[in-house]
Amino acid sequence: MPVANAKSKVDWYLVNRVKEMRVEKKMSQEALAAYLGVTRGFIGHIESPKFPAKYNTTQLNQLAKIFKCSPKDFWPEKPI
Repeated sequence: MPVANAKSKVDWYLVNRVKEMRVEKKMSQEALAAYLGVTRGFIGHIESPKFPAKYNTTQLNQLAKIFKCSPKDFWPEKPI
């Protein structure tokens, strides 16, 4: 049975792209949380299938600054 407010396929795509970039930069959840001004637990909730938490557009814009990329780089090329 699906969890209320569960992440959609596109939400998971965004979460996984950010996580890939974070891991490539050898950045911990704690370090990323500090850059975004959130708790490490919040990042853990975003990266977990057990919680509906996800990045908002302001956070995605901030992530693009952190990773020195375009916000478009977090999105799939084609609709999912």
